[in-house]
Amino acid sequence: MKRILGMGVGVVYIVLAFAAFTRASSGWEEGHGDIGFWFTVVGGFLSIAALAAFIGTWIHTKESSDEAH
Repeated sequence: MKRILGMGVGVVYIVLAFAAFTRASSGWEEGHGDIGFWFTVVGGFLSIAALAAFIGTWIHTKESSDEAH
């Protein structure tokens, strides 16, 4: 169950990052460099968060033969 929730959070972050990059693209095309820049920054941070959610979920829900940890 933890793995499903963790991966779900990662997917939500990916969707938000895609939306931010889409908004950044619109900002660049319309000549609003500040909007394009800052939404690119936000999209980058959200992409990093998604990657961290996927990797963290995989590490912390991995089956191990050592039950002592």
